[in-house]
Amino acid sequence: MSATESLRQDHLKIKRLEKIIVQCYKKLYAGKNIPLSDIEKINFVIAEFLDSVHYSKEEDSYFACVASYDSLKDEIRKFMIEHEFSRRVAKNINKHLQEWKEGKDSREPVARFLKAYSIYLEDHLKNEDKFFNKAEAEILSKEEEQAMYEQFQSTMAVPTKMTTILEQLDYLENQYWFLS
Repeated sequence: MSATESLRQDHLKIKRLEKIIVQCYKKLYAGKNIPLSDIEKINFVIAEFLDSVHYSKEEDSYFACVASYDSLKDEIRKFMIEHEFSRRVAKNINKHLQEWKEGKDSREPVARFLKAYSIYLEDHLKNEDKFFNKAEAEILSKEEEQAMYEQFQSTMAVPTKMTTILEQLDYLENQYWFLS
């Protein structure tokens, strides 16, 4: 597997999360009850997978390698800005979720920020996939791809962390509110 393929595999997991988020915010807007613990699990996956694992692979290795060729720098800059936007939306989800847990009716802001996050994900993933295609075809060598992939394996997602994240996705995909 190459570094680009590893990131594409991450995107498949992120698309699963996106579907969960869409179902969650739609149900919240419809007045359906969703356990706050399930929304916390969504927040956990956002923080632990997207921010700690996936964005770290991109920001710390992949983008740096591509940029070293003095190529696609504008696209990389845009992705870095989008990653920061993602972190801010996630903080707002968490903030309003904590208020809700403390008794304040924060259903609407939680739903609103979840919706914003899902819209962001859809657009961001589409743009990154195009970027990966170009970087893979025109910039990165097979050796660089392999070296980055090995770095991902050795320094990034601890296997137990990825197992936990996948378990959370499986759990959420099997909840009554997601299936109905």
